Amino acid sequence: MSTKQSPAPRRRGAVAREEAIAAARDLVIEGGPSAMTLKAVGERMGVGHANLIHHFGSAAGLQGAVMDAMMRDLAERLGPELDMREPGVGAQRHLLDAVFEAFDGGGAAQVAAWLALARETERSESFAAVVRDLAERLARLGGDDPAARDKARRLVLIAAYMAFADALIGPALKTMLDAPAEEPRDLALAAARGVIEGG
Repeated sequence: MSTKQSPAPRRRGAVAREEAIAAARDLVIEGGPSAMTLKAVGERMGVGHANLIHHFGSAAGLQGAVMDAMMRDLAERLGPELDMREPGVGAQRHLLDAVFEAFDGGGAAQVAAWLALARETERSESFAAVVRDLAERLARLGGDDPAARDKARRLVLIAAYMAFADALIGPALKTMLDAPAEEPRDLALAAARGVIEGG
């Protein structure tokens, strides 16, 4: 009786792409963006290099698809938090917490930084689009008041800068400085309050 293993079932179209993107995301979370190679993704899926080239065209195509998927998830996590029911510090902290958690989860900040450092501006556009959407949706809460809209834009800038930095180097900095885990969020909230109260 033959002991030869059957080949992995052939994936088709969208299913194959989604499985490859999921495998690549897992590799990013486990080993950082450099771990997301065609070879590693193929090995994890049980398919050959040519199969991935067929679906994505190149390693860059796969990386771009992974980035887009991460940014869609980021936008979906942030969307519900934009319904700020009550003004004030509580709502500001709630929004900042949501932004920090969204940037920290799933490796999105690491991939965005990697693309930026590689000067892959076209493929990092999805990251910029999420931030612009967040800024615009918050600004609309200010209605027709230009000052309120400008404050909303600056709040997004504070949240995005600090959450992005915290996701990338926060763990190392907090260890070096013996800082409490919540301190970056507390500093972001203090900066946000300064924007709102300072006009």
